[in-house]
Amino acid sequence: MSTPLYQLKAEFFKTLGHPVRIRVLELLSEREHGVAEMLRDTGVEPAYLSQQLAVLRRANMVVARREGTAVYYALTSPQVAELLTTARAILSGVLAGRAEPPGGLRAPAPREKTP
Repeated sequence: MSTPLYQLKAEFFKTLGHPVRIRVLELLSEREHGVAEMLRDTGVEPAYLSQQLAVLRRANMVVARREGTAVYYALTSPQVAELLTTARAILSGVLAGRAEPPGGLRAPAPREKTP
C-alpha cells in the first residue's frame, strides 16, 4: 500500500520546519553555493550545517557535487524556490495586517478570568 499524499506532505513540511534548513534553501534559491559560503551566510558550526544538509539531501531537496576538495549544493527543483517565495508573500501580508494568519501565527485572544 502506498503512503497517502497528506502524509508525504507532512513529511515534506517537517523537513522545511527548521530555520537553518530554510536559510540554506533560500541561499540555494539564488544559485548554487559552496559549503564555505553557506557557513559564512548561516553563521552555524560546520558539523551543524552538515547535519542540516544531510536532512535536505535525504529529502531530495538538494543535490551535492564535489569539485576538488570543495562541495557545492544546488536545489533539485526550482519549485522549492517558488514555495519559499510564496511563503514569504503570505507572511509579508500577515505581518502587514493584510491577510489572516494561519492558526499558529495569530496571538491567542485574552481569556476571561472566571470568578
